[in-house]
Amino acid sequence: MKNITVTMDDAVAEWVRVEAAKRGSSVSRLLGEWLAEKMRQEDAYAQAMREALSFESWDASSGPYVPRDTLFLR
Repeated sequence: MKNITVTMDDAVAEWVRVEAAKRGSSVSRLLGEWLAEKMRQEDAYAQAMREALSFESWDASSGPYVPRDTLFLR
């Protein structure tokens, strides 16, 4: 574990102290948990984006669009 110094507005510091007390936690532990959750969310989003961008259609058309006649059979 690393110790770091965080600078914040007085109002933010008071708010986070109250939040930590409500949860029976320290400010340090609460901020660490919030940042870890943010990191997991960012990693999951990045992974989903990589998967979406690498998706290859199973039946790709040879042109940029599906022909209109194919879409609207009469």
